[in-house]
Amino acid sequence: MQIDLSGKTALVTGSTQGIGFAIAAGLARAGARVAVNGRRQESVEAAIQKLEEDTEGGSFVSAPGDITTEDGARQVTGAVPDADILVNNLGIFGATPPLEIGDDEWRRYFEVNVLAAVRMIRTYLPGMKDRSWGRIMNVASDSAVVIPAEMIHYGMSKTALLAVTRGFAKDAAGTGVTVNSLIAGPTHTGGVEDFVYELVDPELPWDEAQREFMAKHRPQSLLQRLIEPEEIANMAVYLSSTFASATTGGAVRVDGGYVDSILP
Repeated sequence: MQIDLSGKTALVTGSTQGIGFAIAAGLARAGARVAVNGRRQESVEAAIQKLEEDTEGGSFVSAPGDITTEDGARQVTGAVPDADILVNNLGIFGATPPLEIGDDEWRRYFEVNVLAAVRMIRTYLPGMKDRSWGRIMNVASDSAVVIPAEMIHYGMSKTALLAVTRGFAKDAAGTGVTVNSLIAGPTHTGGVEDFVYELVDPELPWDEAQREFMAKHRPQSLLQRLIEPEEIANMAVYLSSTFASATTGGAVRVDGGYVDSILP
């Protein structure tokens, strides 16, 4: 299967590192022109420099801006007026005892993980519908289905993202635009390394820490290891292609078999 995204413009939010960075690289390798987003100009430029080194001939656009604010979103829109592919990857996570999560933190998780994605969909979906082609992906999580006791607020936000996805897919019905969620399982990123060390002995070498974390805190994983960001990116690139034209309104699992269900 040869995926060719030549002539398509993609915007990946929160793409200066981790899963977003890997998705940006994958889309560029498939021929898309990729807009890289982060809050700071400096981090975006540094990411683009590394992406150019990692992806021969890749085409990138700098799109800095904090999309959790209306002003920041307008800044991004100014850099990328139209997009054929939108990947809402921006998100925050962290472990907090359930009864210690205050109102402000509940709001922050909703605004960053859900409302920012809604804001970007509202911006780009009309143009996709007018052109009768588009791909929207919201990076959700296994935590949307298997709510972790140590991050209920995070799980709540990712469950809401599944609902957002299904609703906008219905709005785009029959237009040639697909809207899907990616249910990403426990993934190996810098932020997740910090999270793992919050739950296991910080003196352990990484390989041992990862095994202990999976055994104690994610024992239902069939993969029995953390997923690499590139493995999430492979699915995102496929869903961006013409081959995925009949996949919409779905919660597509890239979770290493973590969710113990035949369907999400």
